[in-house]
Order: sequence, then C-alpha cells, then structure tokens
Amino acid sequence: MLGMYRLSTSRRPRADARRNYDRLLAEADAAFRERGVDASLESIARRAGVAIGTLYGHFPSRRVLVGALLRERNETLFELGDGLLAHQTPDALATWVRAATAHAATYSGLASLLASGLDDEASELHTSCLRMADIGERLIAWARESGIVRADATGADLTALTTAAAWLREHMSLEGADRLITLTLDGLAPARPTLAGTR
Repeated sequence: MLGMYRLSTSRRPRADARRNYDRLLAEADAAFRERGVDASLESIARRAGVAIGTLYGHFPSRRVLVGALLRERNETLFELGDGLLAHQTPDALATWVRAATAHAATYSGLASLLASGLDDEASELHTSCLRMADIGERLIAWARESGIVRADATGADLTALTTAAAWLREHMSLEGADRLITLTLDGLAPARPTLAGTR
C-alpha cells in the first residue's frame, strides 16, 4: 500500500509539469497572436497561472518558446516542401513561397525572427530555418534547370521574398502580400525573346 502511495505521489509533479507546459503554450500562442512575438513573457506566465520561473524552467528563452509553438507547423511545412520536391509540378515554387510566407506570418514579428535565426547558429530556430532555406534552395535549383526562373535566381531571393511578403501580410493585407509574390515570381521568370524590329 505504501508502495502504491509513493508511486502515485511521484507521478503527480510530472503531470502538473505537463499541464503547466501545455497551459504556457496555449497562453503564449494567444498572446503572440494578439501582440506579436515580443509579447511580455511575464504576462504569459500570469495568464497561465504560473510564476515566471516556471515559464523559464520549461522555455529558457523566447526563441525556445517560439520554437516549441512552431514545431508542428514546421513539420507540416517541411512535409509540403518534400512533396513539392518529389513531384516537381510547374507551380511547385509558387506553392512553396506562399506556404512559407503564411508560415512566417503566423505571428507579428516572426518573419524577422526567422530571418535572423538563419544566420545565428546559437538560435534555437536555426535548425528549422536551415531546413526551410534548404527546401527553397533545392526548389529554385530545379526551377532554374527547368527554365521556370532565370539563371541568376537564388534561394536568398526566395528568403527575401517570403520575409517581405510575410511583413506585408502582417501589417497591410493578404492581397498585398500575394501581389508582391506574383510580381516577384514573374520578375524571376526568364526573359522572353522578342521578334526583331518589335518593341
């Protein structure tokens, strides 16, 4: 009987910790949607009903917290990218750019955080940012070889495009972001030869 009592009490803190973890994620998601990724961590802890030390115990930094929130979304995005690379349809590049833009616009300020995470090896977002960049690089390499984009188009162009489009989507409109994507991808297309004597 005593052994059973010890077993039940030893499991309680673990269950409490899991509940705290889940509450913190839920409140962080709500706060970041309302106020962006710079929302106060103290207010998130307060909304979750825990001390700020408990938040830091689970998420030692803001980027760790953001990374935890994006984990499932990252996997969904990566699966899409892998599928686009496998099937290589003519609209693969545009599909990826629009999906990556929507991902980067999940929270206000996230696009800038992801862009900085790409070059910062110490960032908890670095690995996922590299994976996103790699998918973009491979898609644009395929698009170059297929003649869908011009020969000087690069993965860095895609990163700049998704970052700018995500900012537009956050601060202005979905339509404005989509227009930027369309215009930029049109600009990356190879120049069409013109008939002699025509303008």
